[in-house]
Amino acid sequence: FVPDFKVDLHCEENNKAHNTDEISVKRLIVRRGKSFILTFCVDLKSFQCLSKRQNEMKIIFLICNGPGPQASQSLKTKAVFEILPANAAGIGWNARVQAKSSSSVTVAVSSPEDACIGEYSLSVKRGSSSRSIGKFVLLFNPWCEADWTYLPQERERQEYVLNEHGIVYRGQSNGIQPMPWTFGQFEEDVMDICLRLLDVNPKCLRNAKEDCSARCNPIYVSRVLSAMVNAADDKGVLEGKWDGNYCDGVAPMCWSDSVAILRRWDQRNCNCVKYGQCWVFAAVLCTTLRCLGIPCRVVTNFESAHDTDGNLTVDHYCYDLGVTPNAKDSVWNFHVWVEAWMRRPDLSQSSQYDGWQVVDPTPQERSDGTYCCGPAPVKAILEGHTNLKYDVPFVFAEVNADIVTWRMNSDGTKTRMFSDTKEVGQNISTKAVGSYERMDITRNYKYPEGSAKERQVFEEAVRRCQRLTIRGGISDVSPATPDVSVKIVEVGQSINGKDLDLSLSLRSDQSKPLTLKIQLNARAVLYTGFSISNVWSKAFEVKLIPFSQYGTCLHGADGIKVTAVVSDIGGSEAMYGAEKTIVPKMPSLTITVSTSFLYHSIPSLLSAILNGKHSKLHTVLHPNDIFPQIMFASYRTTCFSFIPQMYNAAFILYVLL
Repeated sequence: FVPDFKVDLHCEENNKAHNTDEISVKRLIVRRGKSFILTFCVDLKSFQCLSKRQNEMKIIFLICNGPGPQASQSLKTKAVFEILPANAAGIGWNARVQAKSSSSVTVAVSSPEDACIGEYSLSVKRGSSSRSIGKFVLLFNPWCEADWTYLPQERERQEYVLNEHGIVYRGQSNGIQPMPWTFGQFEEDVMDICLRLLDVNPKCLRNAKEDCSARCNPIYVSRVLSAMVNAADDKGVLEGKWDGNYCDGVAPMCWSDSVAILRRWDQRNCNCVKYGQCWVFAAVLCTTLRCLGIPCRVVTNFESAHDTDGNLTVDHYCYDLGVTPNAKDSVWNFHVWVEAWMRRPDLSQSSQYDGWQVVDPTPQERSDGTYCCGPAPVKAILEGHTNLKYDVPFVFAEVNADIVTWRMNSDGTKTRMFSDTKEVGQNISTKAVGSYERMDITRNYKYPEGSAKERQVFEEAVRRCQRLTIRGGISDVSPATPDVSVKIVEVGQSINGKDLDLSLSLRSDQSKPLTLKIQLNARAVLYTGFSISNVWSKAFEVKLIPFSQYGTCLHGADGIKVTAVVSDIGGSEAMYGAEKTIVPKMPSLTITVSTSFLYHSIPSLLSAILNGKHSKLHTVLHPNDIFPQIMFASYRTTCFSFIPQMYNAAFILYVLL
């Protein structure tokens, strides 16, 4: 039998040493590849007797949140080993005597660097009898050099693993808007919610033993979580919606932290939360990855292509008056995903593809039958290695696709009008390490636009991609320079509520005169590029679109897409064109408050001012509900969001205190 004794798990000491004390100091949470200590409060003679080979004392570890009693040593979900002397060598799971006295023995337990993450039960076994002495959670360890998630720089580990607050970038390429976000990965219940996410994923429900065994691999875990953050085809966290009707849920722009979303999903017994869009999906995935120990950061790609057929181009089709119907391919004002840091020995024996990997939870296209994306090596995207897994062609197109516009003829044929090789993939942004500045990482994804290297990489990507040549080959991607160049230019800064001042620039190097027919069209579009209504169209040169004409069309929209089609009706019948998405900036609102007001008076004062003087506002959010971590103080600037009734978009209210 196993004698009665107590075991001290040293939760506070172990957790602090393993950088998990922010999660809890009341339960044992450790990282793989690093030892932790246990103290057995037992008489030394009894302990030495139990440690003799004929009555050996063993410690058993097994993952209990998946296969339970089906845990297996061959699958690495169970380990059985004896306590060794202090100077004994051990590999894999092992335990050594670290210190002993007449009334206690302290043991250092070590886990392998590739151990499966999850919740383990800890038992002491003697002969056929055993006794449970507690549970602990094992996480990935970016501090351990042998772990596939190892991140060398401590400053980066502090940012990409331990920082609970960050910035998500939205807007457009020439008007980038930072949005504070609380990841909250160390809220005590978040870790259990993340483990529950793994337990209800379809792969675990189909075969729990294999799924729990695969949790040793950050590639596998990140891919599973990419699928589980969206609810498109499983018991995932968030349902996506882009049509502007959020009356039966929460509008995506109203979320500002991941914890509320994850808790709501957990409390509703794994029923999805309504609603999310790309930045919400990405922020929630960032929370889950950081919680489990995988370094990650939120990344925004401006002018982001959505290539639905895998030909590495965005194909637009144009009819009369420049009207472009909603096509399968599109270009989003911005798109947000996550980069996770890990090794990729599945792709190369060297470290060629190690490092940042794109993992995208927004349900856009299926990958191996599931709405998930990645991990796709950023290094592979940079070099156009589109034959590698996972989903490299899709992400390559997001940052470097060519936009090809076709004229649809009355006989059903199509004529190529123009191509844009530079528009897609601009100002790719993430929060800088140790500050709230924006860091541009476009160079990590693509060579400079217009350079010979960039075109060379594009051709390499087309060559490697298995689903290409839909348009007839690479030569069709780079057309000859057109006789007429067309460009739509914003005159000054576009402000929501004011007339849009635009100009159309035409240029020709031809020595002979040209007779041109100009067709202009403007449509209200979502940030995904999806058109929801026509604003205006003209068949002659025009410079001004008044607010009275476009304002009512912006309800539920994020911008205006202006298209110009120019036809040579004097001889060649050639066609030229340009397209530009205008996102009017929101007018600023500044409220100055006397510094003599007390902190608790500020929310009621703001509510009174806003409700009294701005009748169009139907929702005022309490600043403490948005940023509870911000302490209001004199001479400090902070901000919070509110929703205007007229437009379905988020304003930022700056309050000077």
